[in-house]
Amino acid sequence: MRKIIITLLIALPTISFGQLGISFHQSNLPFIGLNYQIKNKIRPELRVGTDNYFDAISVEGIITYDILKKEDYEFYAGLGVRTNDFTGLVIPIGLNVYPLSTKQFGFHIELSPIVGDDNILRGSWGIRYRFKSKQ
Repeated sequence: MRKIIITLLIALPTISFGQLGISFHQSNLPFIGLNYQIKNKIRPELRVGTDNYFDAISVEGIITYDILKKEDYEFYAGLGVRTNDFTGLVIPIGLNVYPLSTKQFGFHIELSPIVGDDNILRGSWGIRYRFKSKQ
């Protein structure tokens, strides 16, 4: 099941129109993400844990939806799965802020309950970059 979800998260952006982005989340469980925004509202993202040994790297596949989208910020919520350490369901809720005039570089904060083997409430903050300036 996990392989199917991760394959869909990777394949869906290649057949849709959108824009590519990367993010880094700093927390007690830090990670880097690669996302592809579809139709300015839906954002599938593949996340890989950082600051780990290679055999302990965790992978997350999530899809978020922009509940509120303005020129300078986006409020989003989503759903996904996490593998390896702290395996379970991920429910991200966050805010992206784009304070610069180009709207490519921004900051974000996120709160993500991870429900599964161990129930964890992860908070993170970080940076986000979108490779395309116009949406």
